[in-house]
Amino acid sequence: MKTINLNLKNAINTEVFDRYQSRISKIHDAIYSKSVVERDWLGWLDLPTKLNNDEYKSMQELAKKWKNMRVETVVVIGVGGSYLGAAAGYEWLYATPSIKKPDIELIFSGNNVSAETLVSQLNCVENKHFAINVISKSGKTLETAIAFREFRKLLETKVGAAKAKELIAVTTDAKNGILYEMAKTRGYTRFIIPDDVGGRFSVLSPVGLFPFMCAGLNTENLLKGAQDALREYAHPSLKNNDAYAYALARYILSKREFSLELLISYEPKMRLFQEWWKQLFAESEGKNGRGLFPASSQFSTDLHSLGQFIQDGARILFETTLFAKKPVQDLTLLTDSQNEDKIAYLDGKSLHKVNWAIFEASLQAHHESSNIPNIVIEFEKMDEYNLGYLFQFFMLALTMSAYLLGVNPFNQPAVGVYKANMAKTLSKI
Repeated sequence: MKTINLNLKNAINTEVFDRYQSRISKIHDAIYSKSVVERDWLGWLDLPTKLNNDEYKSMQELAKKWKNMRVETVVVIGVGGSYLGAAAGYEWLYATPSIKKPDIELIFSGNNVSAETLVSQLNCVENKHFAINVISKSGKTLETAIAFREFRKLLETKVGAAKAKELIAVTTDAKNGILYEMAKTRGYTRFIIPDDVGGRFSVLSPVGLFPFMCAGLNTENLLKGAQDALREYAHPSLKNNDAYAYALARYILSKREFSLELLISYEPKMRLFQEWWKQLFAESEGKNGRGLFPASSQFSTDLHSLGQFIQDGARILFETTLFAKKPVQDLTLLTDSQNEDKIAYLDGKSLHKVNWAIFEASLQAHHESSNIPNIVIEFEKMDEYNLGYLFQFFMLALTMSAYLLGVNPFNQPAVGVYKANMAKTLSKI
């Protein structure tokens, strides 16, 4: 049985796929033979199967040590790819309110420069036993550096510099960088971001795995999901490779003048996964005047705000819906004989089935009434296995999609423009 079900019937006619198969196969062979120009950035491709066992064990041991030390909160400091994957996985399993509680609470900081946010987060942990995991390959990222300094100083004030080093873990480059030097000088535990893995592809490296271990996610199941995705999509045949079929569908729709892909979910616990997806596709494809704009939406909530535009506005977008077939927990709606609220037709019904009905209704309205292409990706349930599978699915799909567009999936040259301007502006403060 397939882990996901990719439904393209309301998006494109897949009979056109045959004319692209040769091109897909050539790109696939170039990726897997590492003959593409960007071969030095393909480390993520088989990362789930080649993790360093010693480092994996070291991460497990430190997570267990912190738990035994009764650490209440781990402050995960990073921005972009250094935190989005970990934040997505944490919300996926432990979003409040949830029946499942983490071993250790995670707080994500250093992803903006809001004074109010940082002060609130510092106040939140001031009277807690907390630890820090700071994540940055270079150590130069401004948001991360500011937050790390403030939390590190607070921790040292609370427990002393000697004790603080037991409660700080640095995830950074293997040989260079500001954080590498700090960890070496101060004696912090250090985990390695592989040289051949870029930030937005790093969720299955120590960047994501160590925070997951601290929270208590089953990382073996997570990696098993990613490994299964790698195995299932090892052949380029579009009849069997849903990752490439999704990539090609996006490409074909972009050629039909659609400029925006709206990733929709019907579960609030998927919100940060959608944010991870947005960075993955935006930074990888948005180059040389090309690429779809990746946006996200939460239904049914946004049907009451964006629904009008989607249904009747400018024809600039197509939809991709992520839907979990089985809920982690469900609710059977209560009955009310008086029926004052006029919803007796829902008495005794599963709330998840109500959610599904809304999905089908919106799909019908948007596609049949407004001719909006709709891609649907269904998976079994929101657990670690499916999370790992979807991480790998989208990274594989993105890479194929970018090469179809003719852009480098692994760089982000335009980001340097704002950073240079920021440096000039900050020097004038």
